Parts: sequence; C-alpha cells; structure tokens
Amino acid sequence: MNKTISSKNLLYTCGNLLKGNMKKVRIKRVYEKPSKSDGKRVLVDRLWPRGLTKEKAAVDLWLKNIAPTTELRKWFDHDPKKWTEFQKKYYQELEMQKDQISLLKAELRKGEVTLVYGARDEEHNAALVLKELLNR
Repeated sequence: MNKTISSKNLLYTCGNLLKGNMKKVRIKRVYEKPSKSDGKRVLVDRLWPRGLTKEKAAVDLWLKNIAPTTELRKWFDHDPKKWTEFQKKYYQELEMQKDQISLLKAELRKGEVTLVYGARDEEHNAALVLKELLNR
C-alpha cells in the first residue's frame, strides 16, 4: 500500500530531522570567563559590553541586529513586571530577523553555540528569549 505524504507533513518531518542535528544553545553573561565548552560565542546585544576588550569578550560572532530594538530595550528596562509583554514584543521583532535566526541555526548544526549577553539580570533578558526560540 502506497502512502502519500503531504507537503506540510514533509516540511514538518524535515524540520524535525534538522532539529535533531542541532545542539542545544546555551547562554552566558559575556563578563563570565570564556571556556572551551562554550563553542562558538555569539554576542546577541545591540551595544558592545562596557569595559570589555574584544580579547576578553572572546566573541566569535556579533549579531547586533538580532537584539531587541533600542525602543523595546529602553521600554523594558529589565523590569520583571514587563517580562511577559517584552517576550511577546521581542518575538514580533524576531519575525523580521529570519536571516539572523537561520544563521544561528546553521551555527548550531555545526557545533556548540553559546549566546553571550551583557545584562545583569540573568532571568529577564533577550538571550533567554532567543534560547527558547532556538531550542524549540
């Protein structure tokens, strides 16, 4: 008996196969000491971290356009009360950055990737949103 597969199911299957080849993305403050287990270190902030040289940051790739817009970043101001709304707004912005998301996914298929960020708040930051998106 021949079983046909719809294009929708085929895309879903291929997507899951590609996902299976991707490593889980990690996040880390850029101010923490780099380690070999970080793999490729990708800075996901729009602004360069204060007080860090390129050598100390050990950033392999800087994707400043994947970061929240200046307007969204200033509105959020790392206020935990705005976290849920920030996530929604940031996901909307990420819809416009599909090329940057694709680039990150390609890096994940190659090996370990750590998204590095400068925010002090380790529970409410854009890197967490990106990690969740990439680990889906």
